[in-house]
Amino acid sequence: HVQLVESGGGSVQAGGSLRLSCGASGSIYGDACVGWLRQAPGKEREGVAAIDSDGIASYADSVKGRFTVSRDNANSTVNLMMNSLKPGDTATYYCAAVGTLYCPDFLNGAPQRFGYSGQGTQVTVS
Repeated sequence: HVQLVESGGGSVQAGGSLRLSCGASGSIYGDACVGWLRQAPGKEREGVAAIDSDGIASYADSVKGRFTVSRDNANSTVNLMMNSLKPGDTATYYCAAVGTLYCPDFLNGAPQRFGYSGQGTQVTVS
């Protein structure tokens, strides 16, 4: 059984920063591709950032240069540092994990189809 729990959401003005954290339990974490999804009202859930077990990160074009994903394997955590936030970043953010086989498709829906995600944390940018 895999459990992912997010923390760190909140409200911030445009241009500000927030840091999201996610703790993972269960056996998947060590070899998994982990990262973040988000879903804005009325929109589909989309991939934001992913990082594989070797620490190689990938990002959606909309957040490149502003967001940084990292993982701490010793503590089974994954973080998302969000800088230069825009109103368009407003969404519920979900921590997600998927097996290594599906890592290349993390930003294209793999976690939603084949992986796990948490309950989400709200980020509001005004």
